[in-house]
Amino acid sequence: MAEGPGVQASVEVVNFGCRLNALEGDGIARAAAAAGLERAFVVNTCAVTAEAVRQARQAIRRARRRDPSLRIVVTGCAAQTEPATFAGMDEVDLVLGNAAKTGVETWAGARQMLASRLDFGISAEQKVQVQDISAVREATPHLADRFEGHTRAFVEVQNGCDHRCTFCIIPFGRGPSRSVPMGAVVAQVARLVASGHGEVVLTGVDLTAYGADLPGAPTLGRLVRAVLAGVPELKRLRLSSIDAVEADAELMRALAEEERLMPHLHLSLQSGDDLILKRMKRRHSRAEALAFIAALRQARPDVVLGADIIAGFPTETEAQARATRDFAEEAGLAFLHAFPYSARPGTAAARMPQLAPALVAERAARLRETGAGLLRRHLSAEVGRRRTVLVEAGGRGHTEHFTPVRLSGAAVRGSLADLRIAGHDGARLIAA
Repeated sequence: MAEGPGVQASVEVVNFGCRLNALEGDGIARAAAAAGLERAFVVNTCAVTAEAVRQARQAIRRARRRDPSLRIVVTGCAAQTEPATFAGMDEVDLVLGNAAKTGVETWAGARQMLASRLDFGISAEQKVQVQDISAVREATPHLADRFEGHTRAFVEVQNGCDHRCTFCIIPFGRGPSRSVPMGAVVAQVARLVASGHGEVVLTGVDLTAYGADLPGAPTLGRLVRAVLAGVPELKRLRLSSIDAVEADAELMRALAEEERLMPHLHLSLQSGDDLILKRMKRRHSRAEALAFIAALRQARPDVVLGADIIAGFPTETEAQARATRDFAEEAGLAFLHAFPYSARPGTAAARMPQLAPALVAERAARLRETGAGLLRRHLSAEVGRRRTVLVEAGGRGHTEHFTPVRLSGAAVRGSLADLRIAGHDGARLIAA
């Protein structure tokens, strides 16, 4: 249930997918409540995998069974890319696109349409209120002053993507890359810090594309410097997933020089085999990715890295799958997010020769095994060290490197605690 200042409990939002979607879900809840929407169940969908779409449909059916009187609205990336899928469901009352889903005006219109549906009925076609996302040219981020119940806050600085990786449906769900002006980002971070958040994460769909559409084309590195200089009270700044090929020189210098920029980065790598990378239409090679990782470690020797990698991409051979696992080892990743390939209609990869689903699942499992081994190696190396842990709810926290920690003693939520790492359980560190 999405709640907070000005948010009515009668507006329930369920988010699927990325951190950006979760951030926007908070905006949806606030806008829908401000527009006077009541007894509504909003599904904020993800389009990255077929499984994400299946889970959204399942949540819709569960909600209708639980309360037949609920008004069910579907929005998000999957609503944008395949609105007919949801409009065809009897349980769904309205399908809204991604372009203005956090706007009060959008939800005021939705409230009127839902009232009309109750009075006069509506066809599946009339359920769909989805604009052409490719025509959107300005970022309209959700700017919350506080994230209730969370020690860490998120700031949307960029949305959309101009690239066309062959496996990815997201550009069709999010539209072209567009950035939030630096002044607005700095002001937002300052508000969040003033409300008690000591750690802020800058997030976006293609974060390292930040600024290319703004006057003067400021880079992500320049934005990082501006935030840290403009909000000296900010204790920790983090970045969400970045693309190695777009990382600018100022960002690398900031990583080397700014202690408040945390030494943890999550990389969009996707494969460790050159031919598969080409078929994915990625813009880096295996050697270039390894060189970038080496440059990161030279700039910040204590940096800890995670990465997204896809298993079972069309045409992938056993040797190529093994090369990707070897690459993860050679790169020294600590956190490996392994995804089984999922064909998305409308993408180029969906038209390539597909692997058998059982083989894709098997390769994903082996990749996860590799990831589990890398994580254990990282956790073991942390034992005996002292780390600064951001204390969260339930006796949990995260180190500078975003490594999860279980706290053995009492600590003030939201504080930064200097703790000794006594051990680990294979998934998280244990602080003394």
